Amino acid sequence: MPLLYRKQGHTGIMTLSRPQARNCWGQDYADGLLRHLDEANDDDDVRSVILTGDEAGGAFSAGANLRDPNTHNTRSAEAFIKRVGKARNFPSNLVSDFPKPVIAAVNGYAIGIGCITTFCCDLIVASDKAEWRLPQVALGILPNYGGATRLARHVGKGPAMKVAMGFPLKAEEAYRIGLAQWLVPHDKLMEQALGVADHIAGLPPLAVRMVKESMNRGQDIPNIADASLIDAYRFMVLEMSEDKSEAHEAWRERRKPNFRGR
Repeated sequence: MPLLYRKQGHTGIMTLSRPQARNCWGQDYADGLLRHLDEANDDDDVRSVILTGDEAGGAFSAGANLRDPNTHNTRSAEAFIKRVGKARNFPSNLVSDFPKPVIAAVNGYAIGIGCITTFCCDLIVASDKAEWRLPQVALGILPNYGGATRLARHVGKGPAMKVAMGFPLKAEEAYRIGLAQWLVPHDKLMEQALGVADHIAGLPPLAVRMVKESMNRGQDIPNIADASLIDAYRFMVLEMSEDKSEAHEAWRERRKPNFRGR
């Protein structure tokens, strides 16, 4: 399958792999994300996931395959309605709704749907060769899956509008405006991404899940009072976890905690 999956320690690594076409997107990527993210979710040994592009493709993903005449071509209302009815299978939802952290290791061009998918990840490690582009407007369409809005949540309306209008976003600027949290030389990309994943693996898994849920859901709550109240319930649940007790005991005893996700 063009979306490859392997485990390394407590990390699931997913690779967009269509090197002959710069890892351009296809339905098989969405199918692979659905299958492998479900697998990673059911595997308690996996604490986070890294999403990257095949180095042989020279990009993270070059976006939609414009050589395919069926790309960006809705032929009927019936086909559209049936497709929208499977919204859970949208790549954006698969990644953003995954309960464990997803780290994008952006190793080159991230274009179109490949670009939007990185906005759905929780953390971004950028190679100095990374570059984001949303070319959809020039093709007579717009960034799908809430792409421009997702970017605006990361960096604000102005920078997001600039990218949505087709201006490229290079790695240095992406780091400066906060889209990427790490910017590293290209040959250090996976080392840094795995370092981030290893840090997450050392944290209590239930607390990590609740932090992601709080961040993602909290942005959709219109006032901070309600967001705070919901977080109080998450906090209370975590207070009853075994890992909370282990973390506090380990701190008092000045030793390394042993978290089991309970």
